[in-house]
Amino acid sequence: MDTKTTEKTATAKNDEVAESTTAEAAKTTPDAGTAPAADGAGDDAADARDETARATDEEPDAELDDEDDDDLDDEEAASGQAATGVGAGAAAVVSAALAAVALTGTWTGRVVAERETLVGQIKTSNGGSPAQQISEIYGDAWHSTALVNGVFALLALIVGVLVLTLPRRPAWVRAVAVAGAVLGGLGLLLSVGTYFDLFLSLPTTGS
Repeated sequence: MDTKTTEKTATAKNDEVAESTTAEAAKTTPDAGTAPAADGAGDDAADARDETARATDEEPDAELDDEDDDDLDDEEAASGQAATGVGAGAAAVVSAALAAVALTGTWTGRVVAERETLVGQIKTSNGGSPAQQISEIYGDAWHSTALVNGVFALLALIVGVLVLTLPRRPAWVRAVAVAGAVLGGLGLLLSVGTYFDLFLSLPTTGS
């Protein structure tokens, strides 16, 4: 009787030990559904890291492109300013040169004056009054010279004024343009006075 009781007790203990072992194994073993979820979360995290890395790589490229564009804009602006300055300087020098030519006389004016003198001599070769000879030989030559010089003076004045109206011009360009405009205006005034005999009239003969 005691032997049977002992066997039952041992069997019960073995069953309890087996159940506890099975329960512990079930707790430590991960569920089949949990593993894929963990894998999916890892994949999402890896994708997020890749996108962040790509964005980080692209940002410096975009910044470099912006810097290149800014540099190109600065170079174009500088070249445009340089071209404007060179053109304005050249125009100012041309204005001053034209004004000087208008005041001192030109080869063209001298040729025109000589031609008018020759024409006057031809007209009065067959006879004419002294007043007619003075007008044809000398008066027309003087007026032609004044007209040619007046044209040069007017061009100098126009170019000088145009240079003064240009934006962003250096100080020396402005100074030369002012000189050209002033001298051109003075030459134009003298030419007009000479053409209309305001300063010096033609000599007259006694009656």
